[in-house]
Amino acid sequence: MRIRPGFLAAVAAVAAWPSLIMAQAVFDQWRFTLKPPEGAWQAAAYDDAGWKTGPGGFGTAGTPNARIGTVWRTKEIWLRKRFTLERALQKPALLVYHDEDVEIFLNGEPVLSLKGYVTEYKVFPLKEGQAALLKTGENLLAVHCRQEAGGQFVDAHVVEADAVPALPTPERQPFVSALVTPWGEKVTEQNAWQAYPRPQMRRKQWQNLNGRWEYAVTPAARQEAPQAWQGRILVPFCLESKLGGVQKMLQGGQALWYRRTFTVERAERTLLNFEAVDYRCQVTVNGQAVGEHRGGNTPFSFDITAAVRAGENEVVVRVEDEQEGFQLRGKQTVNPHGIWYTQVSGIWQTVWLEQVGASRFEGLVIRTDAAAGTIQVAARASGGARAVELRVKDGDRQVAKVAGEVGREVVAKVADAKLWSPAAPFLYTLELDLLDGAGRVVDTVGSYAGIRTVGKRKDAQGHLRFTLNGQDIFHWGPLDQGWWPDGLLTPPSEEAMVFEIDWLKRAGFNMIRKHIKVEPRLYYYHCDRLGMMVWQDHVSGGKGPPWTFLKPDPKDAEWPDEHHAQFRVELERMIGTLESHPSIVCWVPFNEAWGQHRTVEVGAWVARRDPSRLVNIASGGNFWPVGDIVDAHKYPHPGFPFEQGQGGRFDGFVKVVGEFGGHGYPVKGHLWDAERDNWGYGGLPKTEAEYKERFATSIRMLNELRPQGVAGGVYTQTTDVEGEINGLMTYDRKVIKIPAEELAELTGVLFK
Repeated sequence: MRIRPGFLAAVAAVAAWPSLIMAQAVFDQWRFTLKPPEGAWQAAAYDDAGWKTGPGGFGTAGTPNARIGTVWRTKEIWLRKRFTLERALQKPALLVYHDEDVEIFLNGEPVLSLKGYVTEYKVFPLKEGQAALLKTGENLLAVHCRQEAGGQFVDAHVVEADAVPALPTPERQPFVSALVTPWGEKVTEQNAWQAYPRPQMRRKQWQNLNGRWEYAVTPAARQEAPQAWQGRILVPFCLESKLGGVQKMLQGGQALWYRRTFTVERAERTLLNFEAVDYRCQVTVNGQAVGEHRGGNTPFSFDITAAVRAGENEVVVRVEDEQEGFQLRGKQTVNPHGIWYTQVSGIWQTVWLEQVGASRFEGLVIRTDAAAGTIQVAARASGGARAVELRVKDGDRQVAKVAGEVGREVVAKVADAKLWSPAAPFLYTLELDLLDGAGRVVDTVGSYAGIRTVGKRKDAQGHLRFTLNGQDIFHWGPLDQGWWPDGLLTPPSEEAMVFEIDWLKRAGFNMIRKHIKVEPRLYYYHCDRLGMMVWQDHVSGGKGPPWTFLKPDPKDAEWPDEHHAQFRVELERMIGTLESHPSIVCWVPFNEAWGQHRTVEVGAWVARRDPSRLVNIASGGNFWPVGDIVDAHKYPHPGFPFEQGQGGRFDGFVKVVGEFGGHGYPVKGHLWDAERDNWGYGGLPKTEAEYKERFATSIRMLNELRPQGVAGGVYTQTTDVEGEINGLMTYDRKVIKIPAEELAELTGVLFK
């Protein structure tokens, strides 16, 4: 009997058959191992307590008609599951999907051996002697499957041949790795992300709402808060993360709910702030709707004054996150593999409260001019405030004071200004008072500024170079994914972030390309403080065009207006959130044609929106003549297709190698999953010495490109990430593959 692709959906109607034969219940939980077991592994008495557990079936997404419960990518797998028969089966059979060769045992005895592979489930009736192996009560099904290449899948069930049951759609589960960072080992309910989250507009009075929240997962159709909660989750870590304490994937068609209480002493004007929630959320306070938000990567705030009361209050957050389609999601995927990582759902950055006056600062935009030695601040405010006073300090010494109107830029000139650069990342302290019509101070915030100017110019050979404060500077940085084995998108702590930025600085890098992710605002503060330039990528998603690299006649994807509008909204939010940080020197709207669309329009808009920075319109993507940079990706060693610039296509653009390297090196005991195919670009070296020589070769080749006009390079990457083992340190940050001092000495040639 051959099962058609649509058969499994149809068998649910089996109860209507005239025979009224009852289908055997489906038992879908297995124990499995990917290493050859010793002894009689197929026997009922075998001790499989050390094997892993997971739902069936086992394989890789995209295999035709497969129902993936547990990802299996290795060449062999051994499976065992116990199931119960409440009655004898009239026509017992095996329902099997196999790929490639499979052996099946029933209660320790072989019953089926098949060669080759199939692309759908098939029914194999048990012979008379085999059927006798079945008994009422507990039984054991054991399976060994071998797979050599391509997609793969294996699944098996004991069924009634004339009443094949409909198999349930398995819930996707995140891979559970043993890896944890040194900082993740120290995370508790009391210390989880307790720092003030908005470093460029600080107020003294605030309340952190991180910690244990109640959570529940319901069908997305449900709009009312659950009556019963399913457990507790540690905010700000996501549902899928180890540190969140749940490690469960939000499925399509589900909603994630959060609940906690908080206390305020007085019912004043109160703002509820979320640093990031992925992806759509609705928020209620004391049962009253206070707002909703769409977009998973930037901060937002709700004024909850009308709902809050003195004493105890309740906040409930409802989240939906499809992970697919045109939703901007970056490196997240429902099927983690290769360069695509575990999905992140729900709250993944700090939640906090502040109580403010009716007149208050709502935002600051800080710009600087190195040649003029000026700091320009434009303040947004509410509540009828008229004026703003700005004081600039160098330590405890006031070096400038200026006042102006709200909504207009106030300019403070600093005599003999100290300029910001990676070599000398000086930051001035800013104090701002908001004044009402009578000149009374109604709000005060603290901030800072680094005086610097970003630009480009031609050198003596006619090549365009990056400049900082009017001086040429070679941009040298890692591709930095910002993923963590314990927190996923959320760093385990502020200390962990600082360690990484500081290590990269000591390793000789002066720039970080923040790849397809927006970090917590504190990340950029530490880049400002430590002196690390940042290329900031926009988060990707949606439909992309054919990838033509830097070749002539590039292509754009077609995006519906509504999805393009949301793309622009989220791009504006990212720029608006981060534009005052001196460390950010370049915006990168697209990467490698991922979701690349309306390129010239987007690039021109970003250039107008923020003329103080450079625009790298599509790192490694389809090149269109817009922005400031032409960016090639080349693995494993760097290169640039100068010949494709014939006819002046690249004239007026700074040339960079925006990704190269990716040299992999596995470190035993520090792999996300030691049993999968861990990989790096160009294959894996056989020894540590070979790994280091590959890195050194890439640096020599990059340096040879400098006199030809290449002005910057980005090495892939800072750390291993899941199956990618091409980091300069392991995913858990516990092993440094090349010491910082050795890296700095080796790459110092790029600055000579």
